Amino acid sequence: MLTLRTDKPESEIGLYDGSRQLAYMVWPAHRQLAETLHMKMSELLASQQKTLSDVGGIMCYKGPGSFTGLRIGVSVANALASGLSIPIIGVENDEKWIDRGLQDILNGQNHTVVVPEYGAPVHITRPKD
Repeated sequence: MLTLRTDKPESEIGLYDGSRQLAYMVWPAHRQLAETLHMKMSELLASQQKTLSDVGGIMCYKGPGSFTGLRIGVSVANALASGLSIPIIGVENDEKWIDRGLQDILNGQNHTVVVPEYGAPVHITRPKD
């Protein structure tokens, strides 16, 4: 299982075998999240002699939090789950998000697509005429 949390300046990814943590990484992604997320996932998997094909499910924190951070993390999680044909679980606003999400995946749940929960209305600038 691969876990992702990208709602704040310090991003987190983890690798689990069932409920047992194999590796966990936290790094100051800030505005470089899109540039560093795939690299960090590769490093994490390589540290355990694993590849993406070894991942049996993805669990991501879906909010609330940073609009851009959540958008990037949830998009990557959805793309990986779809491309690898594996289950995905989104967990929101819970200090035990990893425990809850891993239990959901181990119980056979699959959200198919995770939608971010920003915690407030999204304000997107309209194009200028």
